[in-house]
Amino acid sequence: MKKIENKPEVLAPAGNLEKLKMAIRYGADAVYLGGQAYGLRSRAGNFTYDEMREGVQFAHAYGAKVYVAANMVAHEGDGRGADDFFRTLQDIGIDAVIISDPALITICFAAAPGLPIHLSTQASATNYKTLEFWKKIGLERVVLAREVGIEEIREMRRHTDIEIEAFIHGAMCIAYSGRCTLSNHMVNRDANRGGCAQSCRWKYDLFDMDGSTARSLIPEGAEPFSMSAVDLSMLHHIPEMIDAGVNSLKIEGRMKSIHYVSTVSNVYRQAVDAYCADPEHFTFDPAWEEEIWKVAQRDLSTGFYYHVPTEKDEIFGKPRKIPKYTFAAQVINYDPDTQIATLQQRNCFSVGEDVEFYGPGFVHFKQTVRCLWNENGEPIDRAPNPMMTVSMIVDQPVKPYYLMRKK
Repeated sequence: MKKIENKPEVLAPAGNLEKLKMAIRYGADAVYLGGQAYGLRSRAGNFTYDEMREGVQFAHAYGAKVYVAANMVAHEGDGRGADDFFRTLQDIGIDAVIISDPALITICFAAAPGLPIHLSTQASATNYKTLEFWKKIGLERVVLAREVGIEEIREMRRHTDIEIEAFIHGAMCIAYSGRCTLSNHMVNRDANRGGCAQSCRWKYDLFDMDGSTARSLIPEGAEPFSMSAVDLSMLHHIPEMIDAGVNSLKIEGRMKSIHYVSTVSNVYRQAVDAYCADPEHFTFDPAWEEEIWKVAQRDLSTGFYYHVPTEKDEIFGKPRKIPKYTFAAQVINYDPDTQIATLQQRNCFSVGEDVEFYGPGFVHFKQTVRCLWNENGEPIDRAPNPMMTVSMIVDQPVKPYYLMRKK
């Protein structure tokens, strides 16, 4: 049985410290996060230096890595303080920084020599000569533009040995490599400096202007349109991504929930491990796809990997009905003698409801909530209060950090 020795890393988003730890527990080899400056997600739960230290200590204990995104487009004055920022990241033990702007790259080289730099997807690397340029500059990895196809990746790998990182799952920006000015124009928030208002996802009408009157051109009863793409999912194509020579498989979603981060990390961990363990006999498990749909917010496509997207790859017309699952609770403790699990509530659930527990390693089981007790041991019919502690009998053993969802 031939195994793939150079297994690519599963790289997950870490919007805050809780998500970082959950992603790693559920199988991520590395996580990426943002600091208090120089990134493109100003509304994510960006990390303080102390939180980064704790995150690095946790990740390294699991053998995982931590990358920090400093991928903004720097205007005059935006680079002020960046030298101290990069030096501090190096002292903390951050494994690499993700940068797009040559000015910030230059500052990082000077201030923190030896700190690995990855080129951000915002830099639009789409050919092997570009990858070779950045390799000669001294970068260790390039995050490819999301507009690159699978055949182009194969061509890149034939001509360069620099590490290649590519997105495999999550939201797709409608603008080329994220360079959008809609947010600037509409709400005076600069998307390229961390303030994107996601204007492309708003609902729009189309009007025929006639002097002082306007007539809607959208048929009555039809859905208003957006300018946004459906989400990316390469779950069915992990073998092609690995065989093409991708070193890091990146999941989008620093602003998503721990339900999303844990589920998607768990699924791609299984797919990557299964293929690398025995590529000749690999078979796709339909349960992986079923699991992905439990956290999907939009329809899914393969983006630019196999064709130039059409209107079928955009959020256009009546949206597909996607089953909604709610993150209901997290396991805190479990007593095997009584089969009682102690849970921290995250969304309301009640006696009589059907729920599903899942954990790392793709552990799943369903059951009905037959009884509930509050933290004083008193019987209750429902758990309505956020973060309240409750207990219930579970049909199978669970462990701390297993999660419970309901449909």
